[in-house]
Amino acid sequence: MIVKYKNYFIIIIIGIIVFGLSFLALVFGDFLAATYDVIGIRIATLFVAYASFISSMTFSFLIYYHNRTVSRINDDTNKRAELFRELQFASSNYSIIEFMDRMLIYNESERYVERLINTGNTSFHMFEEGINFDDVRKNPHNYRFISVRIPFRIIEGKLVSHISFDLLTFERDLIKFRFLTPDNQNESRVFILYNELTKRNNVIINLVFSKDSAFMQDHHDNYFTKIKVIINITSLLGVRVKGISELYFTNPEQIEFKGSNTYRINSSNFTLIEMPKIEQLYEY
Repeated sequence: MIVKYKNYFIIIIIGIIVFGLSFLALVFGDFLAATYDVIGIRIATLFVAYASFISSMTFSFLIYYHNRTVSRINDDTNKRAELFRELQFASSNYSIIEFMDRMLIYNESERYVERLINTGNTSFHMFEEGINFDDVRKNPHNYRFISVRIPFRIIEGKLVSHISFDLLTFERDLIKFRFLTPDNQNESRVFILYNELTKRNNVIINLVFSKDSAFMQDHHDNYFTKIKVIINITSLLGVRVKGISELYFTNPEQIEFKGSNTYRINSSNFTLIEMPKIEQLYEY
């Protein structure tokens, strides 16, 4: 309490001292005039003027302190109002998707593989845990490049403008195959493809893994029982949510074309792990 009102105490003490001296100067004005001639009257006048100055300064300080307090209250109120508006906007303009139907796995286009090797742009790729991207560029013949396409629908919210993965895990007989975002990225962006024939949206992510990996081998039944995805979904209005999508499968049912496998999605669920928030807009 003393620290908070220190300035008040200082002003009050100085005011009391000056008032006391000024009062004494006025009471003993005749004595000062008789003893010190005109100087006594000047001393008394000086103390009275200084007391007036202290009074004006105190009043000005009180006004300043009051205005500063009001300004802080207004700033805090404005920040709270702005936060409420942002939360209200985010809560009504997010997007949540659900993966559906069937997942398709096929070899990645040679054109995109060459671009990955030549440019080093890994924006739409994820790598199996333990893989070094520099070695992929030096020895691409030791690795396989596949694309995963999964249809999705918007089950709540606005249109989707951007989807990215943080982690992709395939599970087979309690064995997990993890695919991670490259070290030079915070997340792996996915293609959003609209199929004119089926009238469905699809996400496409490219995966890189060693040819010796048990994840997928030619001439084998490469079934999966579960996929777990840590996913970021940004709506068209820039509101982002983060969650976990889990997909459960049966064995591959058919081969749509050479080098592809189709997996029927038996069920899926989405768990929200971060509340909707407004994404920072891109700078051009």
